[in-house]
Amino acid sequence: MDIITTKHLIADLYLLTILAVIVSSASGVLKAGLLQFDLFGVIIIGIATGLGGGSLRDLLLDRPVFWINDQSFFVASILSAIIIFIAARLVKITSQHFLILDAAGLATFGIAGTLVSLILNAPPLVASFMGVITGIMGGVFRDVLCNETPVVFASSLYATVSWGGSLFFIALLYLKIDVTLSAIFAGLLIFIARLLAIHFKICLPKFKFKQS
Repeated sequence: MDIITTKHLIADLYLLTILAVIVSSASGVLKAGLLQFDLFGVIIIGIATGLGGGSLRDLLLDRPVFWINDQSFFVASILSAIIIFIAARLVKITSQHFLILDAAGLATFGIAGTLVSLILNAPPLVASFMGVITGIMGGVFRDVLCNETPVVFASSLYATVSWGGSLFFIALLYLKIDVTLSAIFAGLLIFIARLLAIHFKICLPKFKFKQS
């Protein structure tokens, strides 16, 4: 897609990814904090959450892993973890804050992952799924390390809203909507849809065997 090759877009992608790393790492720290992990444990969970999804995406796309190629993302993840670790001792933080940050990380990483894939000329459907991988896998790594069932498998609409938002983002690009505006609109769609799904407990049907 020729609409995603400008230097301005690369700068937007960089900022979007930094934001995604910060909020996702913070959500990981809050989850680890609820389990009363120590500082080192909190940092490890924060790094896994903030960098895990993008790392898997890059490996699948056969490109240099983003935070190894540019350590500013790694530094941002660590600093986010430490700041939240300290802030939690100064202000009251609840599980609701975790859900908000988790939704923000899902939205920002979902759009960033889709955009990276499009820049690498991945087909649109594949690019949208790479957005899902980027958005959800950090949370999966976080929950596995915390010895809990991943939120994506047991919570209100999660990967579903991420995929829908990624597809919406691609649709806006094909309609020649400005890339930055498209990212904002699609990111807000994911964020708001996730929070509404949590509030109204909207879930996909669960697998069940027929009872004899």
